[in-house]
Amino acid sequence: MYSGSMVALVTPMHADGALDDDSLQKLIEFHISEGTDAIVAVGTTGESATLSVEEHSGVIRKVVEQVNGRVPVIAGTGANSTSEAIELTGYAKELGADAALLVTPYYNRPTQEGMYLHFKAIAEAVDIPQILYNVPSRTASDLLPETVGRLSEVPNIIGIKEATGDVSRVKQIRQLSADDFELYTGEDANTVDFILAGGVGVISVTANVAPRLMHDMCVAATNGDEAKAREINQKLIALHKFLFVEANPIPVKWALSEMGMIPKGIRLPMTVLSEKYHQSVREALITAGVLN
Repeated sequence: MYSGSMVALVTPMHADGALDDDSLQKLIEFHISEGTDAIVAVGTTGESATLSVEEHSGVIRKVVEQVNGRVPVIAGTGANSTSEAIELTGYAKELGADAALLVTPYYNRPTQEGMYLHFKAIAEAVDIPQILYNVPSRTASDLLPETVGRLSEVPNIIGIKEATGDVSRVKQIRQLSADDFELYTGEDANTVDFILAGGVGVISVTANVAPRLMHDMCVAATNGDEAKAREINQKLIALHKFLFVEANPIPVKWALSEMGMIPKGIRLPMTVLSEKYHQSVREALITAGVLN
């Protein structure tokens, strides 16, 4: 249903942490003009953990309205409480999102059966396409391929954002899952390898600052043009690295502020990028050709 370069959009904020609607509109228009294939609103890169439910729903509504059907909108609606995830996913459907992205429950470390029942309950409660999101480095929960395979048979669950960094999981999940189940990488650095191995795209942090390059790279990889995909990726390697020198979305929000796209606002406990990393991130932006 979805493929290519899908941006895990930041949530712009003023210096005091208040949401910046004008910058959000500008970012959306930037992504549509630069070829981004889908927009993920209020995922973990969008600081979902520090937004209230009212703010969370409000950002989804604003993104859906601004996009106005031009590209798919995927709403981040995951939580470590099943009832809260159902509530947020229900709001996403009501607000007109095309799909929902649901991170594995974080901190409470459920069993594989617990995660299966968690995602199954959400899928049964809300009739909207749902994408699982596995990122053990942030959640302390690893949704194993065998569990993914079981979940792929549940109506409304259409794919997974796999962010372990292990490209071999593409083959494992493919073998265990329904034929139409879609795999997206959550690791920008392995996008080319992931697509060549059978994935269909990336839900990307790097696309926040270099959307055209990420789109073109995904197109080349999808078309089997490995040489062109890797040539494009050479311009992005530094971004893939330096946008993670501190916890996401700290570096990418600073990078976007350097590009004049958003203010430097970010919510505690996240802080503005440490000065010692400024030059490295700035040089990565210059290498990618998105900053002079």
